[in-house]
Amino acid sequence: MICSVKQSALAIRGSSSEAIFRGKHSNPVQISSFSPSLSKVKPVKALVSVQKPLYLCSPGKFASAETQQQKHSLITCKAYEAERSDIETSTPSEAAQKVKIGIYFATWWALNVVFNIYNKKVLNAYPYPWLTSTLSLACGSLMMLISWATRIAEAPKTDLEFWKTLFPVAVAHTIGHVAATVSMSKVAVSFTHIIKSGEPAFSVLVSRLLLGETFPVPVYLSLIPIIGGCALAAVTELNFNMTGFMGAMISNLAFVFRNIFSKKGMKGKSVSGMNYYACLSMLSLLILTPFAFAVEGPQMWAAGWQTALSQIGPQFIWWMAAQSVFYHLYNQVSYMSLDQISPLTFSIGNTMKRISVIVSSIIIFHTPVQPVNALGAAIAILGTFLYSQAKQ
Repeated sequence: MICSVKQSALAIRGSSSEAIFRGKHSNPVQISSFSPSLSKVKPVKALVSVQKPLYLCSPGKFASAETQQQKHSLITCKAYEAERSDIETSTPSEAAQKVKIGIYFATWWALNVVFNIYNKKVLNAYPYPWLTSTLSLACGSLMMLISWATRIAEAPKTDLEFWKTLFPVAVAHTIGHVAATVSMSKVAVSFTHIIKSGEPAFSVLVSRLLLGETFPVPVYLSLIPIIGGCALAAVTELNFNMTGFMGAMISNLAFVFRNIFSKKGMKGKSVSGMNYYACLSMLSLLILTPFAFAVEGPQMWAAGWQTALSQIGPQFIWWMAAQSVFYHLYNQVSYMSLDQISPLTFSIGNTMKRISVIVSSIIIFHTPVQPVNALGAAIAILGTFLYSQAKQ
């Protein structure tokens, strides 16, 4: 019901209106004593119906032109009975959003597990991490260029300023990607990811020392199990390798700088997560390619290729293609997930992703794990979870 009351319109002008008004408030008249004078007055229908709700339109619709000009003197009181659709909560939409996020997470974890498995298989047979890293970036860049050309995905609208702000992010991403691949070529996948779970410690230290940021006490306390767990896992690792350990540590540091540069440089940029990572891959590919040629070179690649084909067979080509495709897909889905969820939820998902990768790699590659080593990994991952809670 909508009720609009206008003080100046309470009295209705005109002789007929005055008669109606008097008739409503005068003394009651008996039916058996109608006078001749009242017979000339037409019967008036009841102004208010008790059978139906009262609907009064705005006074402007029945008032005179003079009355409409006095809108500034309105005292409006509006009340309405909300329809059921306004009162009910949007449960279906919330449920659909949760299902969508769940699908993102499941896809993200599954793609990451598959990538790590094929990546380790390739590196065991073809120990050239610089070329492997380059091919994974090249494959993702080619996939996105084809998607833009065929209009499967909408191409981003970028300018020179966008690429300038993206450049330091791409440098850090390139270093982190190559360092992680080098680490996986030297040690077990599980050990690399245990060390990489210490990334929050690097994030806090870099932000505190270089950026001057301060954090609550629970954040600093959460670093104790992270550092302690990683140290325990490293000491008790059966196949410890210093190059693999340092590669994982450098990767942590590089990805921390990537996140810092990304937060600072990409504010206000209207580029979706999928296209943002596509542009990042293309720029990283341009940065990495000359270094890959300088560090390893075509001669080493050709000799290693022949050896891998002779030992593994034609399926080695499938391994190489799979690790390149799944690397791009899992990163793309992770950036798409970040568009849909909060940073806290993303951090928790990233922690759970490492657990799935560590467990699956141990099962598939039959990695020997000592109980103390497993305890260190569990402590480090628990610390990462506590960090994500304390940070928020």
